Amino acid sequence: MSADTGPRTLVIGGRYSLEHVLGQGGMGTVWLATDLVLERQVAVKEVTFPLHVTEEERAVLRERTMREARAAGQLEHPHVTTVYDVVEEGGKPWLVMKHVAARSLQEVIEARGPLPPADVALIGMHVLDALEAAHALGIVHRDVKPANVLVGPDGSGCLTDFGIATTTGDSSLTTHGALIGSPSYMAPERAHGEEPRPPVDLWSLGATLYAAVEGRPPFDAGDSMATLLSVVSEHPAPMLRAGPLEPVLRGLLTKDPAQRTTAAAARSQLAAVAAGRAPAPAPASSPPPPLAPGPVPGNAPERIEIADLRALASASRSLLGSVARDARDQARHLADGRRERKAAPPPARRRRRFKRRWVVVPVVTTLLVLLLLVAVAVLAVGAVLD
Repeated sequence: MSADTGPRTLVIGGRYSLEHVLGQGGMGTVWLATDLVLERQVAVKEVTFPLHVTEEERAVLRERTMREARAAGQLEHPHVTTVYDVVEEGGKPWLVMKHVAARSLQEVIEARGPLPPADVALIGMHVLDALEAAHALGIVHRDVKPANVLVGPDGSGCLTDFGIATTTGDSSLTTHGALIGSPSYMAPERAHGEEPRPPVDLWSLGATLYAAVEGRPPFDAGDSMATLLSVVSEHPAPMLRAGPLEPVLRGLLTKDPAQRTTAAAARSQLAAVAAGRAPAPAPASSPPPPLAPGPVPGNAPERIEIADLRALASASRSLLGSVARDARDQARHLADGRRERKAAPPPARRRRRFKRRWVVVPVVTTLLVLLLLVAVAVLAVGAVLD
């Protein structure tokens, strides 16, 4: 059984009647549905795996989705789309969630362009609240990105897709060692193959808010591996529109999870921006050019082989080694320059010597010429008298 986007009547799990598609993404299709038992509207996500995974990996992902959706069902929070149920139908899992009348942040950015910093800060506060509630239960979302954040008519934020989250201590790798996620919003430690822990969600939150205020993700090199290499080895693209949000975004996008901005510090900074209390940065010499609404790249999930991750780690180590060598060479060059400057006369003394030379030499020359003229005159007078 496979759902499509056309109108039809389909009941899954014996109680959820699908009506029409609300949205589609790389990991599935979300339907508006009616719970025939409780007679209420719900959102039903048809989880699909269009990422060239093997049948064995599909089975693992399917079982993991079922298990983790049940764990995520423990979350009851005003800024979380609660998972009500998970059913198996047609050989794949379907997640039954609370229906929220909202658009995804991805859709909002693509329709309106970059959002004001205060609006983004409010969304960030709500998503951060949802993440902290999940982390308190040992659940790491692992896929925070604009497509998984809903924005209500009042500008509030709501985190969705907890059905494919992971519980702390569980690996995000499939049986054959493949990582699934959106590289533009993936924390560096995930790119290194480390176990997902709460700081990975804080990084992804920073990348999500960056995309909302700048209109583009902080890292996007087109290709998934090139993007991951930039995630682990480069700074985010310069911020042109973040304004008072820039400090908290830089803190959340710190590569070392031990040095990354904590949830408590991020909440304080976001609250200040949302309330207009954060200090505004000095105005730029010229305002950034307007950015027209349009597609925001980097949202699609990718399947990345563990062998590619090892190659990425090797490349990043090589790159860091090259940077270190360049830094050492530059330091050596600077040290040699300092030694040469110490051995040479100080600039001020050289200038004084230069000035004395050009003052004393003309004076001495003039005196010698005058003495010579006087001597010649004395000799001439003597010759006349004789």
